[in-house]
Amino acid sequence: MIPIPAAFSGSYAEARTKFLEGAASLGLRIHSHLHPLKGRDGETLAMDVVRDGPADADRLLIVSSACHGVEGYCGSGVQVAALADAEWREKARAQGVAVLYIHALNPYGFSHIRRVTQENVDLNRNFHDFSQALPVNTAYRDVQPLLLPEYWPPGQENLAATAAFIAERGMPAFQAAVSGGQHEFPDGLFFGGTAPTWSNQTVRTVLRQHAAGVKRLGWIDLHTGLGPSGHGERIFAARDDAATLARARAWWGDAVTSMYDGSSTSARLTGLMCFAAYDEFPQAEYTAIAMEYGTQPLTEVMDALRGDHWLHLHPEASPELARQIKQRMMDAFYTDTDAWKGQIVSQARQAMFQAVDGLSS
Repeated sequence: MIPIPAAFSGSYAEARTKFLEGAASLGLRIHSHLHPLKGRDGETLAMDVVRDGPADADRLLIVSSACHGVEGYCGSGVQVAALADAEWREKARAQGVAVLYIHALNPYGFSHIRRVTQENVDLNRNFHDFSQALPVNTAYRDVQPLLLPEYWPPGQENLAATAAFIAERGMPAFQAAVSGGQHEFPDGLFFGGTAPTWSNQTVRTVLRQHAAGVKRLGWIDLHTGLGPSGHGERIFAARDDAATLARARAWWGDAVTSMYDGSSTSARLTGLMCFAAYDEFPQAEYTAIAMEYGTQPLTEVMDALRGDHWLHLHPEASPELARQIKQRMMDAFYTDTDAWKGQIVSQARQAMFQAVDGLSS
């Protein structure tokens, strides 16, 4: 293994280089799906895919990063560390499990230090059948005026109104209203879109390319921003199905939480990316979690997101204010300390080993 801190990066371009070099050093084939836009520093953006294991393996584990762009600073580090981990690779190979690394599901957000895609869409709220009526989040209508004030930082009037809303309805109701997903306000937070995004379409292409012959599928999608600092909550990421949840808990332990029964720090969401697995791997037994690593208190994470969306709507903001907002986003979704990185990799590594055991049992 490489030193854990060395697996992490300070920019998307650096993270992509480390991932590609790690795969190339092992002689693994790289499939790069180029993004139509450039990155923050003019760099090429791509969803890069590497399969470690035979193409005809009937058991497949997906490890993915940057569904929510800026969260890729964490997820990419896990993937780079995994590629350099000979014991892990031998474990999967010996048990007949191929591993599919999807690096930067949302490369635009990763590069630009945003959680959303270039369409201002939360990718993990975008997997709907858009020929059907979309879910309506009526509670979001009440909080939208509070979330994006005219000025940033918010004035006392906005702070008081937001505090009053939380005091009246409670923080869980506020979190659910804001983060559950909405399709009415294209410039708002947690917008699920009105059509499939580039990332949605591309990840479906990737899944179809690797779907043939897969009988058992596991998926670990790496996230940050909820829960105690450094703790990796294992959130059930599949349809509301008792048998599948029981299997996930058999693989990863009884601590696996679920948004369906209220045990997760996550609100109940719609349009989740995991639903694509049912479309593209209909023949496979599917078991998945989102690994959600804590960083800062929820109120700070929410305020960082509000500031970033405000900045998106106000490109005329001063360079210093823009810098402060972006740094706050980084701090909300990535803790740049060796101790935190060590916690992240050790918990992900354990979850990957457990997934291989589950897939081969």
